[in-house]
Amino acid sequence: MNTAMDDGRQESAGEQTLSFGAVQDEDIGVVDDVHEEVAAPPETSDVAEPSSEADSDSPAVEDAESGSETSADSGTPAVPEDGAPAAAESGVRVEALPAAAVEALTGALDQLRESISDLRFGLDLPGVEEARKTRADLLAQLQDYVIPRVRTSTAPALIVIAGSTGAGKSTLVNSLAERNVSRTGVRRPTTGTPVLACHPDDRPWFADGELLGGLQRLDKPTRESGPTGLVVVPTEKLPQGVALLDTPDIDSVVEEHHGIAHRMLDAADLWIFVTTAARYADAPAWNLLRLAKERGARLAIVLSRVQPRSREVVMKHFVRMLSEYGLGEIDRFVIHESTVEDGRLPDSEVTDLRLWLAELSVDEERRAQAVQETLGGVLDSFRTRVPALARHLEGQVAFRAELRTDVEAAYMGALAEIDQALRTGSLLHGEVLARWQDYAGSGDLTRTVMLRKRGKAAKQGPERIMAFRAALRTGIESVIVAAANRAAEEVVARWRHRSELGATLAEGLERPSDELVRHASRAIAAWQEHVVELVRTEGVAKRSVSKMVQFDADSLSLIFMVAMFSGTAEGVPHRLVNALLGAESLRGIGAKALSDLRARIGMLFDEESMRYVQALDSAGIPDESAATRLYQATYNLEVAR
Repeated sequence: MNTAMDDGRQESAGEQTLSFGAVQDEDIGVVDDVHEEVAAPPETSDVAEPSSEADSDSPAVEDAESGSETSADSGTPAVPEDGAPAAAESGVRVEALPAAAVEALTGALDQLRESISDLRFGLDLPGVEEARKTRADLLAQLQDYVIPRVRTSTAPALIVIAGSTGAGKSTLVNSLAERNVSRTGVRRPTTGTPVLACHPDDRPWFADGELLGGLQRLDKPTRESGPTGLVVVPTEKLPQGVALLDTPDIDSVVEEHHGIAHRMLDAADLWIFVTTAARYADAPAWNLLRLAKERGARLAIVLSRVQPRSREVVMKHFVRMLSEYGLGEIDRFVIHESTVEDGRLPDSEVTDLRLWLAELSVDEERRAQAVQETLGGVLDSFRTRVPALARHLEGQVAFRAELRTDVEAAYMGALAEIDQALRTGSLLHGEVLARWQDYAGSGDLTRTVMLRKRGKAAKQGPERIMAFRAALRTGIESVIVAAANRAAEEVVARWRHRSELGATLAEGLERPSDELVRHASRAIAAWQEHVVELVRTEGVAKRSVSKMVQFDADSLSLIFMVAMFSGTAEGVPHRLVNALLGAESLRGIGAKALSDLRARIGMLFDEESMRYVQALDSAGIPDESAATRLYQATYNLEVAR
C-alpha cells in the first residue's frame, strides 16, 4: 500500500520491509493505545527484561492525565498540580559528581584519549577497517561528548532526532520548535548540515561549549558548510534544559552523511528515533536500535504516518518486535498520517512528545538520571570497545613480529653461510687462488716477508702483493654479496608466503641495496688494515730477528689471511705463519681477526635488514607497548569511576 509522506511524496512500492506472519484475531486489540501499552505495570507486562525504572520513565501523556508526576526516589511532585510545567529557572543545573571525582575521571579519560589517538593500523589485516572506524568513533565520542559531559555534567540534555531517509525528522523538529529551523522537502537528503534547536538561555552551552566542539558553529546553513558545520537555532518554544539535534539520514545516499549522523548519535544524551509505519521493519532502523542498545543510550521512538485504521495492527507488530529485542519499555509516540503545512505537523500530533520534553525540562532529577544513564552506558561500552581495539592492535604487532622474525632468520642464515665459506677454504678459489699461487711461486713470498734495512726505508712490496690483496678483498666481497642476495630473496619469499599484504610490503626489496657492494668493499679494506695492525702489535713482526733482518707486517698479514681461510693446518701458509709467529699467536690473532670480520659483515647485514624494518615502520604499525597502554588506560578509567 502506498503511503503519503509528509512532503507529499508517495511511499515507493520498491521500498521493502520485513514481513511478519498473520496476526491472530484475538491478538488484535491487545494494544488499544500506545500509551496504555507503555503504562502496563511491570509485573503483568509480557515485555522482555523489564526495567526497574519503568514507573519513572513512563510517557509524559500519562502524567498529564493524572495531573502530577511523582519521583521514584523522593516522592516529590515534579510538576505542579494544575498540570502546567513550571518555568525552569535560567541556568537550572544538577551537580552530578564531586569536583574531585570529576578531576579523576577527566584525567583517566584524557589518558584514554591520548592512548587511542596514538594508534595507527597500517597493516590491512582482516578487521582493520572496523578497527580504524572504532578508533575514529571512540576519539570523536570522547572529544565531542564524554569528556565535555563529565566536565559540564549540568549542561542541558542534548536529544538527537535520528532516523531513515524521509522519516520526517526535520518536520518533527520544526513542529516541536514551532518554527522552520530545519529544511524539509521532496529532495533527499534534505538535512546535510546538523541543526540544533534550543531555548535561547541554553544557547551558550552549545554555541560556545565543548559538546560537539569539532564542528563549526553556524547561524544558518550555507552551501559550503556541509556536514562539518552545526547550525545552532534558539527558539523560546522549546523548554529550557533540553535541546533537539536534527541529523542527516542514517541511510543517506551521501556516504559522508553516515559518519556525521553516527557522530551526532555518539554525542547525544537521549535518542529519539523516528520511523514510519511503512518502514519500521527495515534493516537501517534496527541497526540503529541495536547500536542504541549496545551503547546503553536512553531512547524514545516516534512511529509516524500511521493510518488510524491500521494503528492497532502496526503497533502490535512493532511492540512485539521491540519486546523481542529487549526494548519493550522504551517511550513510544505515535504520529498519525496527516497534512504537513509549512513544514510542520498539526500541533495535536506532537502534544504528547511536547509534554515529554517539558517533563524532562522541569524534572531536574529525571533529566540528570537520563543523562547519567547514557553517559554510564557509553563508559560501560568502553569495557568492550577499547579491549577489542587492543586485541586488533596486538594482531598487528604480532604480524609485524612475524615479519621481523623472517628478516632476522634470513640474515642470520646468511651470516652462517659466510662463516662456513671462511672456515672451509671455499674462499680460496678462482682469482684468489691464482693470485696466491703466483705470489708464492715467484719468490716474492720470501723477499717480502724479510726485508733488509740498510739505513733506508723499507722497500715497498712488489706488484704481485697488491694484486693478491685486491683479489682477496674481492673474493670476500663476492661471498658477502652472494649471501645478501640469497637473504633478500628468502625474506621476500617468506613474506609472500604469509599473505598478500606481505607481498605488498616486500615490493622493491627483492635484491640487496645498490650501496651494498661499495659498503662491503670499504668494510673489507678496513678489515685488512686491522689484520695488519694485529700482526704488527700482537705478533713477532715488530721484533728483529737480527740487526739486519725484520719481518714485513703487510706481507705477513696476507699470508696470515690465507692461513685463516685455507681450511687446513698442513698447508704452506700455516707452516710459515707457525714458524714466524708461533701456534699460540696464530690462534689468538686468528680468533680476533675472524671475530672482527664477522662483526663488520654483521653491520652490513644490519643495514640491509633495516630496509625491511623501514618498510614495516612506514606502514604505521604500532609498537609492542601500545596495546599495554590501552589496557592500562581502560583499567585506570574503571578505577576513576
